[in-house]
Amino acid sequence: MGRNENPLDPSASPVAELADALRRLRRAAGSPPYHRMAQRCSYSVATLSRAAAGKQLPTLAVLLAYVEACGGDPGDWEARWHRTAEALAVRHPGLGSPPYKGLARFDHTDQALYFGRERLVDELWALTRERRVSALTGPSGSGKSSLLRAGLVPRARGWEEGPRRPAAIRLVTPGEHPFTTHGPLLAPADGRPSAVLLVVDQFEELFTVCHDPDERTKFLRALLADRDPAAGHRVVLGIRSDFVPRCLEHPRLAPVLREASLPVTRMDAAEVREAIIGPARAHGLVVERALTVRLTADAAEVGYALPLLSHALLETWRRRQGRTLTLEAYERAGGLRGAIAQSAEGVYARLDGERARIARQVLLRMITPGAGGAPDTRRSVTRAELESLGGGRETHEILEALTRARLIVSDGTLVTLAHETLIDAWPRLGDWIGQDREGLRFQRWLTEAADAWDAVGREPGVRISPVRLARLDAHVPHAGRTGLASLKGRRPLEGRTSLEGLTPLEAAFLAAGLATHRRTLRARRTTRTLAFLLAASTTVAAAALRRQRRLFREHGGRA
Repeated sequence: MGRNENPLDPSASPVAELADALRRLRRAAGSPPYHRMAQRCSYSVATLSRAAAGKQLPTLAVLLAYVEACGGDPGDWEARWHRTAEALAVRHPGLGSPPYKGLARFDHTDQALYFGRERLVDELWALTRERRVSALTGPSGSGKSSLLRAGLVPRARGWEEGPRRPAAIRLVTPGEHPFTTHGPLLAPADGRPSAVLLVVDQFEELFTVCHDPDERTKFLRALLADRDPAAGHRVVLGIRSDFVPRCLEHPRLAPVLREASLPVTRMDAAEVREAIIGPARAHGLVVERALTVRLTADAAEVGYALPLLSHALLETWRRRQGRTLTLEAYERAGGLRGAIAQSAEGVYARLDGERARIARQVLLRMITPGAGGAPDTRRSVTRAELESLGGGRETHEILEALTRARLIVSDGTLVTLAHETLIDAWPRLGDWIGQDREGLRFQRWLTEAADAWDAVGREPGVRISPVRLARLDAHVPHAGRTGLASLKGRRPLEGRTSLEGLTPLEAAFLAAGLATHRRTLRARRTTRTLAFLLAASTTVAAAALRRQRRLFREHGGRA
């Protein structure tokens, strides 16, 4: 017979509500004794019984062990655990919220959790005050965005009063249309010099996301325009190292990179330890010394490992023992190299066949494949684009699951991978990209071309290269059964979402392009037919004329 448990009021708190649900699950499973449940998992009787006591939130690992021992659905219960943790964080900030950011960057609101980069923040702050335009450079995973947002921006807010103190601090990313989007921020108000600190994060989007050379040139010209030095206007650029050569091609950027750039260096052992211990200390948690030693050594082997480190710590926190983060929990999370893949695979494994298919489409939409040896990069996607792929409710659930696992981030409108590290750290995603790299390039072209077509009113006479149309079946994933072969038939594409990987707008664009192509072919065939008939008529007329002349000669010139 199962152990008797103290009465519980599920309305008392989110934790009590979760505990009551666990008790009901156990009763539905026939009230198995805790010792039998403990035999089915790696946790003790005391740990399992505490999970349903309603006094504190159990770790995710303990909750899932309890659920599996009672035959419950781990996916549903993981979602419930996250909702409880979020509700608890609202009621008691710091108690239920994690001290680590995972793959997500630190923002200006995360200053209290940002540790280990004090020296570099000091250097960047000094450079910002000294130079009108400066640059922070570093490879992917070095922590540039966090340094700018959680380090520089809070420091700048404390800029002492004076004539050079900026009146505003603005943080932007270039995006697809940098000048159209941010041009008004770059122009002096009423022609007067504006005292602004402008931080441009992910500056490399000028080359990976913006494909309009005119937009790029206008943005750079406005960004680097000469200003009154006394106005206190400052510009700080965050640039990924592998895009520095592209920046050096611009005559106004080259001097900045030569004379006013700061490289993001690797953390030393003391800084790594502070990044591990500082956030835990701020939340009243303890990090087992063996874990600190192991993490420091693992981070030294990997090099620029901040996203890996932060994600591994987040997963370790989820598996913690009480208030202590342990080495054993870190190893169960997959370690520094495996935690991201384990988290991503955990989410993907809980998806059924249809949701798994949609998840692949959704994630690949967030990738811009590199060309000419350039690395693959992440791409911001609108929710509208993702939801228009079909499977509205399923797409929403997938996005929620990926967000809860901190694999993607969203501001409500745009969705993107939490960090580009995910591309290399999750083998399955890397395999998807490698299997259809050319198809992804085609899809990026198609999305941009369709958006441009839509922006000018969906001109019915749009022309698409016959080469691109001919390769549609090869480039659109799994379009063989419904791709160009069906386009050549009489079934219209507009309004259909059956072409896997295409939005209705993209399908409509292809349909319009194919219609133009068909009209062109018909016109060419008509022209060729008319030319043939004209040539034939001319030949017949010429033959008749020759015959008439011959007859004329044969009759001695008599008619």
